[in-house]
Amino acid sequence: MPSMSVGRNFDEILRVIDALQLGDAKRIATPADWQKGKEVIIPPSIKDEEARTLFPQGWTEHRPYLRTVLVD
Repeated sequence: MPSMSVGRNFDEILRVIDALQLGDAKRIATPADWQKGKEVIIPPSIKDEEARTLFPQGWTEHRPYLRTVLVD
């Protein structure tokens, strides 16, 4: 059990769990302070051909290494 002298932010704990589960299910990465309903990052390891299959709705390419997409 964590020390009672150490503060906890349950909203942040739940946010991190949501981000980890979504990342595992959809093969994405979440930026800092990500919230449900916000854009996520398509990792550079996923090439465009595979990304077209995973994200048929399309994505925004900010840089060749930084693509973002909305997922459910």
